[in-house]
Amino acid sequence: MKHLIIGSGPAGVTAAETLRQNAPNDEIVLLGAEAGPPYARTALPYLLAGEIPESGTYLREAEDHFASLRIDYKTGRVRRIDSTARRVWTEDGRLFEYDRMLIASGASPVMPLINGIHAADVHACWSLHDVRQIMQRIAPRTRVVLIGAGFTGCLIMEALAMRGASISVVERRERMLPDMMGEGAGKMIRKWCETKGIRVRTSTRVTGIQPGSPHVVLLSNGQHLVADLTICATGTRPNIGFLRDSGIKCLQGILVDQGMRTNIANVYAAGDCAEVVDPVTRRSFISGVHANAADQGYCAALNMLGKGAMQSDVRQMDVLDTLGLPSSSFGQWRGVSGGQWVEMSDSRNFRYLRLEFSKNVLVGSNAIGLNEHASVLRELIQHRIDLGSWKDRLMKDPTCLNEAYRACAEQRQQANA
Repeated sequence: MKHLIIGSGPAGVTAAETLRQNAPNDEIVLLGAEAGPPYARTALPYLLAGEIPESGTYLREAEDHFASLRIDYKTGRVRRIDSTARRVWTEDGRLFEYDRMLIASGASPVMPLINGIHAADVHACWSLHDVRQIMQRIAPRTRVVLIGAGFTGCLIMEALAMRGASISVVERRERMLPDMMGEGAGKMIRKWCETKGIRVRTSTRVTGIQPGSPHVVLLSNGQHLVADLTICATGTRPNIGFLRDSGIKCLQGILVDQGMRTNIANVYAAGDCAEVVDPVTRRSFISGVHANAADQGYCAALNMLGKGAMQSDVRQMDVLDTLGLPSSSFGQWRGVSGGQWVEMSDSRNFRYLRLEFSKNVLVGSNAIGLNEHASVLRELIQHRIDLGSWKDRLMKDPTCLNEAYRACAEQRQQANA
């Protein structure tokens, strides 16, 4: 049996290892788009901050890891797929044939469509190459404009702050972390960042960049910023362009079922390129969480071997530490139709909690400065635990989460005894 895996991120690597563990004699080809060992993008901010060496980003430490498992690791970008003939061509003309294929091609950064975006000192911060480029230019007091204050943008912001850079953040939406936090939480994180010397502009777009050394960043509010370096963290797009005319169904990403199967027999997808359906809301989405990618790769590999695996729970979660301020977002933090919510805010001490309920079930949350509740929030939301009368008590005092969880856990144990 020939297995071809396109993509060498956490989904692809986990899939390759799972295949070898369960199929010792099958042929496995792992095709990565970038030269060098497979690495974790989630580790790149720590490299940028100077906390780890480049080798610390590698998904597997040993140089001979894949060779020792008889996984044929190759480098190349895919140009075209013929899913009928089960053939794949790379941009340099090589041909790969397969019996089962996993597409784990990941995503690429989306750069704003503005004049000057391709200037010499303007970069994305998505690949190892990007980080190398930025590290050559960053130094204490380097003036940096960071476009985008989402999850990735905030990780980059912290890394730049650790390098001593002078940082201005520009976010086109009305708050920081708009895809992770509601209005109250987003405003609190902005206030925290400003106390740390970060200049934040929200509801503001970059309209152009005038090249030079330094260069000038033009803003939609009529102001401008002088910068030595501009970094874009304005979102990503799944790498699915090579699937044109392949017959593989895509919307934002590659549509898959709970077994990571596409609409084409013997073709699977996982990771940042895969669009999954939330079994609760019935809405499709792309999960950019490292742990989810690895889980999806594991599930896909088992199904490539006919084992009938299902991924019933895709974790919708973000946990972040922004310049020393912990925050988390779990589940349906925007709330649900007909649901109830409760909010607690202590702006002086940078503590915030918002809980979203559907009847007696906690379905989503935002939390800031409350590390003691993170694991409980995750458990209650992920397992959709019926809180019973504790729901009304949480509506009055949302901070009694730990007591609510312990009581509900005891009730479940007694019921199952």
